[in-house]
Formats: sequence, structure tokens, C-alpha cells
Amino acid sequence: MTLLLKNVRPYGEGDPVDVAIAGGEITGIGPGLDAADGTEIIDGGGAVLLPGFVDLHTHLREPGREDTETIESGSAAAALGGFTAVFAMANTSPVADSAVITDHVYRRGQEAGLVDVHPVGAVTVGLQGEKLAEMGMMAAGPGRVRVFSDDGVCVADPLIMRRALEYAASLGAVIAQHAEEPRLTRGAVAHEGAEAARLGLAGWPRAAEESIVARDALLARDAGARVHICHASTAGTVELLKWAKGQGIDITAEVTPHHLLLDDTRLRTYDAVNRVNPPLREASDVAALREALASGVIDCIATDHAPHADQDKCCEFAAARPGMLGLETALAIVAQVAVEPGAMTWRDVARVMSENPARIARLDDQGRPIGVGEPANLTLVDPDLGWTVRPDGLASLSRNTPFADLSFRAKPVLTVLRGAVTARDGVAAEPGAGHR
Repeated sequence: MTLLLKNVRPYGEGDPVDVAIAGGEITGIGPGLDAADGTEIIDGGGAVLLPGFVDLHTHLREPGREDTETIESGSAAAALGGFTAVFAMANTSPVADSAVITDHVYRRGQEAGLVDVHPVGAVTVGLQGEKLAEMGMMAAGPGRVRVFSDDGVCVADPLIMRRALEYAASLGAVIAQHAEEPRLTRGAVAHEGAEAARLGLAGWPRAAEESIVARDALLARDAGARVHICHASTAGTVELLKWAKGQGIDITAEVTPHHLLLDDTRLRTYDAVNRVNPPLREASDVAALREALASGVIDCIATDHAPHADQDKCCEFAAARPGMLGLETALAIVAQVAVEPGAMTWRDVARVMSENPARIARLDDQGRPIGVGEPANLTLVDPDLGWTVRPDGLASLSRNTPFADLSFRAKPVLTVLRGAVTARDGVAAEPGAGHR
């Protein structure tokens, strides 16, 4: 397949150019490129061209909860959001704690063919935190697992976590930790603060997250291992990350779009769509997270895309399942909170949504520069499209988005995986479009 993208602006910089693609690679960049016979020509209208996004943290629910999401539907949502690679968390049913499951997830992602679906392997058997899973077998299988996480629960036992870090280091893998000291969050459903107290909701202290971040930084230091902090949510975590990185500890962190946009005042309606783990924090935490992302203390954006069935959200707040949709709205939120105010450039967006997550996961074919000879994994963003989130218009099988009826300016309008168009103008391609 040959493709010619006309009038696009790589990284949103300079005058529009043309980008030629053939054989899954970028073959030319410059003004006025000619198209060979049979080439598909797409006029970008001066939109911003970025490397395809990489999401280290998604819940695709397959196997086990295909009523809420499948690898195919989640892949379509990802492609529409500008992603070319996603990492599917291990808290499925059965848990992805063996090569049988991780290889199945990988194969299903290949069949869907809209994004590269990389399985995340569980750290412990059954996410029980008691016995290490067979990480070596998962790393050696076709799924080539390089990220391990018990996300949804914390690896709370420090000895188990230390052994996991040592094991992962020998595999060249990273442990992605759900930082939550469980003894501090029993029954908690909202950030511990004035809002939770006024609303009568059980409070979730910042220390539950921060104590695990501090502990795991020290464990990673002693093990000579890499640790990645999932969904950082507090100003204190930001300060701990600064300290750890200053000590030379190999620690990275992600922040979700919803923790960059929303705060705990959203809970005043008791609408369970706003229940998430970790909880929405105070406005001061939101400000600290935004600054940390712009400065590089927080390394990347990850959606924590978490589809849930209506019955799991249409209930009292404390009984609701935690989690929100995120794949199709991530770019729009980052643009609104960081690019439009001038805190970040489009090149910075490429850093936090593509380059850094690919580096953390050690993907050699994603997060690459836009240049001749590089893989054609790309997304085209219209920074001024203007659109409103309609839950029924999303590709996910679930509808639990807290952004319903909110309007944004920026949106991905084209996604290309190895030279194949996987999403265009709000419509995902047929499954298998980007199959290897």
C-alpha cells in the first residue's frame, strides 16, 4: 500500500509538507511530492502530524467481560483516539498470569489489526499478591510480555515486590505498580478531604499512594530494577518522583487525562461515573500534576481506559465499580489543559503520548521520529476541529465517560498503522486493516 499525506505539519511546526508512505515506512517528506499510480492521497488541510500514540494502561476486558469491551472494540476506540499501540492490563477473567492468556490476548489483538495490542502480564498468581506469576514464560511467548502489573490491586507485600523487581530486571521488563496501601483504603471511595467529609463519603488519603511510591522507589534502587508508577494522582507523589529521579533511581510515572482535568468537586452530584481508582483529587493536586507533566517529572499520559456495564455504574456511589473510558478523549484533554494554554507544544505531546511510553515499554517500532525510513505509525490531529463527546457515538461497548456533553477543540482525524489507515474522520477501519 502507498499513501501520500498532503499539507500536514509534523509536530505542528513550520509550513505544511507532504509525507509519502510505502511498505509501512515513511519514504519521503517535503513540499509538492508526486504520487505514484495507485497511491491513496489524503489532504491533511494543515493539521498536526504526530507519531502514533502509545497507551501503557488500558483495560480491554477480554477474556471474561466481553459485555463491556472486547479487544476488537477497544482497538477501534484506540485507533479513533490516535493510538497505534496499547497495553492490555492483566485483571481479566481468567487473570493474565500465564503465557496461555497473554499469548491469547496478543493473538486477538493481531486479529483485530487496528492497533498493536501488547498484553500486560500479572505480577502475582491471580492478582492475589502471594506468589509470583511465571513472568519468564510470559516474556518468552509470542506475546513477548515486557510490562507486568497487578493493576487494580497493589503488590502490597514488600518482599513479593522486591522479588518481582529482581525477576523483571533479569528479563529487561518493568513492573507497573498500582500504588495503594490497602490498609489505608478499606471502604474508601473518594479523596480524603473537605468534599468527601461534606458528602459523607469514606476518604482515601494521599498517603495510601505516596507511601507505596516511596517504598517502591527504594526497592527498585536496591534491586537495580525499573519501576513504573501507574496513575499518579497527588502532589506528594510528584515530590517523591522528583526526589527519586534525583537519586538516580530508575522510576517512571504516568498520569491519566481525567486526573489532569477533573477534581473532587465533581462528586457533588453523587454520579458514580466519577468514581475512579485512585480517586479524583483536589484542584491543588491537578495543578501539580499538570506542571509535573510539562516539566518531565511525570513521563507520560496513560488513559487507564476502564469500560464498565451500565449496571456497574448506575447505582449508589459507594457500590459502583471504579473506572472511566479514556481512549477517544485523551488527546483532546491533553490539548485543552496543556497545549492550548501554552504549557506544552505539540512536540511535547509526542514526547508524553508516544515517545516516552514506547521507551518505557521498550518498543522499537513505536514512538519513532517522523522521518524518512521510520515506521509509518502516525496520527493526524486537527487542533481546531471542535467536537462534543457523545457517549453513544464512542466505539467502546460501554458508556461510562465522565466527559459526556463536554466540548473540546482538538481531535485525531486520521490514524495510520504501518502505512495502513486504521481510523479516519471518526470512523474506524474494518478489523485487520493494520495486520502485520
